[in-house]
Formats: sequence, C-alpha cells, structure tokens
Amino acid sequence: MSTTTPLVMKTDPNLIRTRDDVALFYREWGCGQPLVFLAGWTLNSEMWAYQMQPLSQQGFRCIAYDRRGHGRSSDPGKGYDFDTLADDLAAVLGTLDARRATVVAHSFASGEIVRYLTRYGTERVVRIAFLAPAAIPFLLKTPDHPEGIDGAIFDQLRLAFAQDFPGWAEANAKPYFVPGTPRAVIDWTLRMMTQTSLQAAVELSRIQTSTDFRDELSRIQIPTLIIHGDSDASAPLELTGQPAAALIPGARLHIYAGGPHGLYFTHQKQLNRDLAQFAATAEADKSA
Repeated sequence: MSTTTPLVMKTDPNLIRTRDDVALFYREWGCGQPLVFLAGWTLNSEMWAYQMQPLSQQGFRCIAYDRRGHGRSSDPGKGYDFDTLADDLAAVLGTLDARRATVVAHSFASGEIVRYLTRYGTERVVRIAFLAPAAIPFLLKTPDHPEGIDGAIFDQLRLAFAQDFPGWAEANAKPYFVPGTPRAVIDWTLRMMTQTSLQAAVELSRIQTSTDFRDELSRIQIPTLIIHGDSDASAPLELTGQPAAALIPGARLHIYAGGPHGLYFTHQKQLNRDLAQFAATAEADKSA
C-alpha cells in the first residue's frame, strides 16, 4: 500500500495538475468537514450541484472534480485504469489538504474509491458512501462468478456507443431517471455525457466491467453506507449493491423504493439528509 501523495502542482484557482501533467478541474463550496463527491461514468462534478449547494449551507466543505477526460479537465489520452484514477483522487485530496473526509462515489466511481483505499489507506478518508454502485463487487461472468454478465454483452454495448455515443445516450436516458423527470434534466445529463472523451467512455467501461473488487471490498475497515434504488436499470441492486454490502464488513445498505440510477436528482432530499447524517457521525466519532 502506497502512502505517498503523488506530486502535484496547483497553478490555477480551480485546476490541480497531477504528476503526469493532467489538469483536473474542481469545485469547492463551503467550509467545515470535507464531503468529497466522485462522479459517475461519463458525468462530471456538475452532477453534484443538488447535493453541494444545500450541504455546503449545512457546514460541510463540499469538493467535487472532473475525472480526466471529463468535463473541464484535460483529455490526456491515457490513464484510464483504476490505479491512475486512484492516484488522481489522492492528488485532489492532498492538494486541497482534505482530512477526515467522507467520500461519496456514484456508479463507476465506486471502483475508484475502493482502489484508492487499497493504495493509500485511510489517512484522509474516514467514511465512504456508495451511491448506486456500478463497478463493485464484480460484473463479469466467470467460472467462480456465474451470477455475472457474459462478457459478449459488454462488448456489444461498447460497440454500440463507440459508433454513436450521443444516440446511445439518448436511447438510454429515460430509464436512468423516473417517469415524469423533466426533459431539461435529461438534456442536462446528456450534455455532461457528451462532453466526455469517447476514448475515456470506452476504456472506463472496459475496466468497470472486468475488474474484480471482491477481495478489496472485504478489506475495507471504515464505516460504509450503500444507497441503492430497487428500480436501478443501469446497476441492478442484486448484482452490485447487495453483494457489495455482504462483502464489506459492517456495511449498511439503504434501499430507496422506486429509486433509479440517477438518485442524486430524483431522490435529492432523501439522499442529502442521509449523507448529512452519515458524514456528521464522523465528526461525532472524532470528538468522542
């Protein structure tokens, strides 16, 4: 396990440069206990507006950043593996000197925070909340994981969006939310997705569907909350949230009735309340 924060240079008020010279755009609202938000696949820090705005008013220091190849960060053409992405997170936490942070990871980002803990430990992170996790514990069907999904299905999926990513995203947008979600919200999400490098979209999909996190999950030793909707079409509860909760010692699983993958918008009030309560417990532990 590495405990050394990667060398970084902060040359712009809202940019952090990593050791391999990638510029990561970040947002930082409020002050107090750090809440660090990691965006889902092909999304960026903008997705967290409806968490960061109210929670920053409640005494939390809310931090979110655009993953490499996403949003307003660099498109370096490399580094789309979980080790590098974990190093990027370490660069953000180290440069901003975030301590005793609660990390909230949506969808794909569940793998990023798990790999970060494996590589860097818990010096800066004291709690993790997985929101609709889509990378853990293991998605691929193998002889020792027969409940997974056949790899050919993932290959077909990647072929489809590699040929027409905007069209694929549009076709899959409605199940991501709930019936009656405003069209403007769907368009907002599609805009974020289509700002992402196609190379990043393809490569991140590849590692998400092929990386086995089962052993790493069993070694997590900090309080963990998993929030998952029972109507999630992107990351079915029985394939991701439930088995992940079973593997992580002491993990708590909160199931949102009727919840889709886009819980950060559709269930924002309930989610914000649960995140605030979970993160506040870290401060209570500190003062105990």
